[in-house]
Amino acid sequence: MPQLLGIRIRNFKCLADVRLGYKKGEPLPSLCCFIGPNGCGKSSLLDAFAFLSDSLKEGVGTACDKPHRGGFARLRTQGSHDPILFELHYKENRDSSPIAYSFEVAEKDGIPIVLREYIDISRHGRQNSVFLTLKEGEGLVWKRGKGVEEVIRLENKDRLGIATLGQILEYEHIVSLRAYIESWYFSYFVPDAARRLPPSGAQRHLDRTGENLGNVVQYLERSHAERFSRILERIRRRIPGIEQIKTQKSPDGRLLLKFNEKGYTDPFYQQSMSDGTLKMFAYLLLLEDPEPPALIGLEEPENGLYHKLLEELAREFRQYAENPKSKSQIFLTTHSPYFIDALKPEQVWLMEKDENGHTQVKKTSDMPAIKELKAEGIPLGSLWYSNHFEERFGR
Repeated sequence: MPQLLGIRIRNFKCLADVRLGYKKGEPLPSLCCFIGPNGCGKSSLLDAFAFLSDSLKEGVGTACDKPHRGGFARLRTQGSHDPILFELHYKENRDSSPIAYSFEVAEKDGIPIVLREYIDISRHGRQNSVFLTLKEGEGLVWKRGKGVEEVIRLENKDRLGIATLGQILEYEHIVSLRAYIESWYFSYFVPDAARRLPPSGAQRHLDRTGENLGNVVQYLERSHAERFSRILERIRRRIPGIEQIKTQKSPDGRLLLKFNEKGYTDPFYQQSMSDGTLKMFAYLLLLEDPEPPALIGLEEPENGLYHKLLEELAREFRQYAENPKSKSQIFLTTHSPYFIDALKPEQVWLMEKDENGHTQVKKTSDMPAIKELKAEGIPLGSLWYSNHFEERFGR
């Protein structure tokens, strides 16, 4: 399974120049939690990942014009005239050589275009081997087995080259990269969406808002009964009183999610369940996906949850990410000190803005004395709450 080693983002909202992992320290861990005050850039960071994914699937113009982004001019860092840049460093698997992929987005005649796109692979003991270089859709690509470069001309400058070339099996590294980014999942769970009654029909994966929660339950019930039993057991441990969760088809063909609680004869349906119960259930369901995404992005998963559940939820994410059999990296944001109590300093990154309004990011394990204080048994959340992180930032 691919692993993201590091990422650089330039000129995207308040992320004027942010680097995480790889060429600036250790490779990114399997779980990264980003903390900081409101407006420090946490949402922008997750949206940068989502923008990259949207650009691959729909083109950079559509990605820029999403309602919450508002077009290229609003996305580019205020005062900058340079392109928006993304640079990924990743591995296709544990034993493969690191690969760098970058692309730049600029505006030409008022239309966002892919200005440049580049891929190279690090060979041990040798110079890097470039196998894709494009400028405004024209350039060269290396084809497996031929050992020669071929000239490429793409008609649509709005589309990433890997979106087209990633469908041609002879470009094996590009095929792998395209599949990797396409598998990324970003959750914007909306409890009211999960309360809706979708048409009956099993679905493999949870959608972004959780609207198909019942459909995924139906799939797991039918095809992965053992996994679903594990989820129920976790729910029983985390949310006392839940004894059974099943699906039921209504007379008009819609899907009901039925919760049986201890002490009640009649079941409760998703419309009457609390936000926290639905959210906790959805996250545990996500972690039991038989075909998990390579990267999972979650914004403030603590919202709506009882405070005593937060450390348990963080521990679920951490155990999942650190399991050698897991296939997903998890990137999330939080405002909760309780949540980070279950995490390691190397998994927690503090975000703040500098005097220019640009986001700066620092791993808490790189802050003086934080590891020592944590080793003394002081919870990480308590250190954050008592301003130890800010003091180490030079305040």
